[in-house]
Parts: sequence; C-alpha cells; structure tokens
Amino acid sequence: MFLCYSTTGRMSDMAYIRLVIFIQFAVVIFNPVAAYSGDLPSERQNTIQNTYTFGVVPQFEQRKIFRIWLPILSELEQRTGLQFTLKGSAKIPVFEKKFIDGGFDFAYMNPFHILKASNSQGYIPLIRDGDRALKGVLLVKKDSNIKNVNQLHNKTIAFPSPNALGASLLIRADLKNKFNITINPRYVQTHSSVYIHVVKGLLDAGGGVIQTLESQRPSIKKDLEVLYETREIVSHPVAVHPRVPLQHRMLIQKVLLEIAAEEKTKVLFAEIPMKKPVATDMQDYVDLARWGLEKFYVQN
Repeated sequence: MFLCYSTTGRMSDMAYIRLVIFIQFAVVIFNPVAAYSGDLPSERQNTIQNTYTFGVVPQFEQRKIFRIWLPILSELEQRTGLQFTLKGSAKIPVFEKKFIDGGFDFAYMNPFHILKASNSQGYIPLIRDGDRALKGVLLVKKDSNIKNVNQLHNKTIAFPSPNALGASLLIRADLKNKFNITINPRYVQTHSSVYIHVVKGLLDAGGGVIQTLESQRPSIKKDLEVLYETREIVSHPVAVHPRVPLQHRMLIQKVLLEIAAEEKTKVLFAEIPMKKPVATDMQDYVDLARWGLEKFYVQN
C-alpha cells in the first residue's frame, strides 16, 4: 500500500482512509474469531466455543433430573472435550416452549415432542431406548373401588401436563375415542406427583408410563394398580438442533452409545430410564403423526 503525505509532512485524508482499511483487513485475515465474534450465528459460535445446552423433559422433579443427567454429561465432556450446560424446566409446558423456540442444542424429549420440535426447528433424534417401547398406563390406588375404565366417567384424573405423551395425550385420546367417556383432568406437573396424588387418595386415578412408574420408591409402587395400558410407541429420543455441526452430532451419538455399552457406565442410562440405547432417526417416529393426537395437544 502506498501512503501519501501532504507537503506539510502530515498524512493526507486519502492516505489515512487507506491505512484504516488496511488495519481492518489485517484483523480479519489474522484473527477471524476476534473480527466476527460479536456477529457470529449460533452454529459458528458453538463450533468455536464447543459449549452446548442440554434440556430434559421434566418427568421428575428437578433435583432428580440433575442427579440422573449430570453424570452422563460429565462423562460426555471427558470423552469429547466438549462442554454441556444442563438446563432445567420446572414444568413440561416451559420445556415445550423452550424447544419450540430452539432454546436447547440437545434435548431429551418425548416422541410427540420430537414431531413438534422437528417441524418447528428441525431437531434430529440421535438415540433412544431400543429395549422397551413407551406406553401410557392409567393407575388407581390398589384398594380403590374403581375396577374398570368406564367407572372413571366424570372422575378427576391426574396427569403430569396436557402434552405428556404416554402419561397424558395417549390416555386422554383413548378415553375419548375408545371408551367415549368424559373426565376432569388435573395437571400436577410431574409423573412422580401423579403417583403421589393417586396413592394419597387425592384424585381418582392418574396417568403415567411404565418407565417412570418402575423408578418410583417401593412404598409408592406397592399401592398402585394398573387399570389400563395404551398402545406402544418408540421411546423418548435424545435430539439435537441442526445448528450443531454435523461432526459434533455424530461424535455425541457415538460417545453416548459407547458410554451405554460399557459395563462401568451403562448404569447411568438405567436411571433415565433408557436400558438399551440405540441409534435412531425421524423414520422411527413418523407413524405417530398419523395417530390423530394433534387435537388433544394443548398449544402453550
């Protein structure tokens, strides 16, 4: 670059402009991160920072969710060199709003959620439980006088939330479409809260899923009886937002499956519960879109 000076020895205006352009250009060439860090799209920022958020559907209360997932994410960090921040959601509707808005890089969600998340943000399922399918269970207290589903007409039933798939959507759809009965739903936020309401006799019945029922304390399980089971569907996936680079998506999927296969660490997944993680994709969930559950979904 040629610099021009005036006859007085000072740099001309044109030379000054050229010098500023040269300096800016040099910053871009030699330090692209510094040059663009303020305006990078989220995918580029994640590629540089290697830090991702991880959301979990609140089937359990928050302390239990953190106790289950933090060891898994810690193992992921050690094996991949990436970092993860676990993001809790106090209620399922809060969790739903977050993934609909693309608020998580990775998320563990129910099968109907992945349909909504795929449509809204393009989320991609990575792994799911290959050992057991998901199905809803309608529960009553063991000494209850309710012995068949038709006795629940006009009764008050506990559900975690309107859109909990197995524990609410499938059950409410079957009660209406299959049994043609009317119920009074009461939404109590978590699966664990449903079971406690039923055991204490606070509500007539409650919706849950086999996986979370089996993870309850023996003192809770022994006082519950399954009145009805829904049809089966493939289980909850861990999904990823498409802004996460492909190489990181593949790495996370590979390492999660490795952790689940090793004797010393596979117990971590049993707590989710996800007994036998396998790779998955959207093809595993397309049938669910034809079940007519959309009319029972409550938009937040």
